[in-house]
Amino acid sequence: MTDAPDPDTLLTTGRRVVRREAEALALLADALGPTFAEAVSLILQAHGRVIVSGMGKSGHIARKLAATLASTGTPAHFVHPAEASHGDLGMMATGDVALLLSNSGETPELADMIAYTRRFHIPLIGIAGRASSTLLTRSDVAILLPNAPEACETGIVPTTSTTMTLALGDALAVALMEHRRFTPDKFREFHPGGSLGAQLARVGDLMHAEGSVPLVSRDTVMGDALLVMTQKGFGVVGVTDDSGSLLGIVTDGDLRRHMQGLLEMTAEAVMTVAPRTIEPDALAEEALAEMNDRKITCLFVVAPDGLGQPVGILHIHDCLRAGIV
Repeated sequence: MTDAPDPDTLLTTGRRVVRREAEALALLADALGPTFAEAVSLILQAHGRVIVSGMGKSGHIARKLAATLASTGTPAHFVHPAEASHGDLGMMATGDVALLLSNSGETPELADMIAYTRRFHIPLIGIAGRASSTLLTRSDVAILLPNAPEACETGIVPTTSTTMTLALGDALAVALMEHRRFTPDKFREFHPGGSLGAQLARVGDLMHAEGSVPLVSRDTVMGDALLVMTQKGFGVVGVTDDSGSLLGIVTDGDLRRHMQGLLEMTAEAVMTVAPRTIEPDALAEEALAEMNDRKITCLFVVAPDGLGQPVGILHIHDCLRAGIV
């Protein structure tokens, strides 16, 4: 049975690890040179995909890098180096770029992949911690990680080295993304689900359109307007002028304020004028914030041509169902 750990000792260790890795990242930032730009240019010139590979901890980093590249506009996939020697080398082809990760640069499982890229003239980018290693000496573009101690006191557990490799991969992905002017709209195409998709959802993606929109003309009597309001189920009805532009809306509050003789009044006489609206291309997050600020549950969506013609309606529940909070 081991002794209970000392909290102060554990905290000291945690801070040492974080500081040591932060220092290594600072070294990496200063060490980046022309080979970084060469690697980005090589990937930009490729007509195929970026084939990312590594073994062990480097393999985990390689998987993450491949996913980051693919989701930010650079086609990429991970190939396991051991599987590559048993048929998966065929997943690399002319026009691709290979990006191989290895802290030592001597990972045996990468040997066949290195040889394959040389044989078939597939550009090779190597990332390693030893300039004289097989990987870097045989690469078209060699990126050398700075000499920084691992975060553990024994110096044998991949910690600082994997952190630097991860950060370097992110730097490559962001440089490629910014050069390609990768927009939030493009990002959303690759992230339609989950919280990222929700954050980037547009009003037009969530709104109810066409026959679902509760609309009446200005001279509609309130008896008929109430029928439309009830049938559509949004608790409001929009009031339009002769050209179809939105003049106002009738809400539950408007009904309560005009109880006396309500059914004989026109929608124009009861409505609230100049209601808040939003356009289809606006972020759904903006619409939700507007509804929360105004303490309302619906927003009419109008065409972006400035004429104010309603093309849809968005309910606060639509945003919540999509995961926008």
